[in-house]
Amino acid sequence: MSSTINRRYGRTTQKKGWRTFLRPGWVFSVLAIIAFSYAAFTFLAPWQLNKDDDIVQRNEQIDAAFDLAPVAVGEVFDAHGSIEAGEEWTRVILEGRYLPQDEVLLRNRPVDSSPAFHSLTPFQLNSGEVILVNRGFEPPLEGGVPPIEAPPSGEQSIVGHARLNEIVPSSEPIEDQGYRQVHGINTDQISEVTGTDLAEDYVQLSEGEAGELNAIPVPKLDRGSHLSYGFQWIAFGIMAPLGLGYFIWAELKERRRVRREEEELAEGAVETVEDDTEPRADDRASHPENDLADAGSQKNAATARSRKLHDRYGDSQPNHYRKFAQRQRERF
Repeated sequence: MSSTINRRYGRTTQKKGWRTFLRPGWVFSVLAIIAFSYAAFTFLAPWQLNKDDDIVQRNEQIDAAFDLAPVAVGEVFDAHGSIEAGEEWTRVILEGRYLPQDEVLLRNRPVDSSPAFHSLTPFQLNSGEVILVNRGFEPPLEGGVPPIEAPPSGEQSIVGHARLNEIVPSSEPIEDQGYRQVHGINTDQISEVTGTDLAEDYVQLSEGEAGELNAIPVPKLDRGSHLSYGFQWIAFGIMAPLGLGYFIWAELKERRRVRREEEELAEGAVETVEDDTEPRADDRASHPENDLADAGSQKNAATARSRKLHDRYGDSQPNHYRKFAQRQRERF
């Protein structure tokens, strides 16, 4: 009977089970989500959390720098002119004189989101070492280099923040409008430009000191949004596989629902086939007395059933599986 129903009504659905999830679309989705979660946990979240740690450490160093009195430059800078990372922003005292003939400009270094030129002037200590000093900035004048006031001559005692050397900028130094200009504060590169042997790290001049231009503001002591971004990446890394699990569960649930409907329609189709089958000839021959009694009722029932089927399906035979086959083709 099942084969008769399948032949008559064109059943095309099959129980594929977990084999469905071996299709390329599902395999690609699983691999993509695994890769995303791995990146979220091992790169994206640590990247933001480490940036937050760096900002917290910087803020603590800046707070400590203003809480403590300035110290002699030799207590922070070693014999090679280097400082420890934990000593950045410490205030130091320099005694000596500026070397204005070796000044260079730092171009295109914004201050409070505005373009600016910074004056980088070597300062020779009384002990002989030369430390680069960032004297501050001037805004550009009509898109060009503004006039830069020369530092005071003679012996000076100045206070500034110890700063770490920057990496070598990608752009080469240039000479424009009478100034040697660089794109980053890298003392090795500036030493080559000026021909002066500079210390490894440098000093950012404090506000109100001799030779100051416009003082560079101290960074704001806020943490920003890096901590929340780090937690968001962790949450995304957790939610992605959970979302995949939900879609798999929804897919299995939908398949179970479709299977139940198919079974119900199959039962209805069996009843329809049995009702449409003609009585066998031997039954009519063995019970002739029932023919006349049932003829009228059978004719009326057949007529009613025929009208019902015609109203419902038209002139064609009902196909209970057609919509499910169509649904399956659309989904897969």
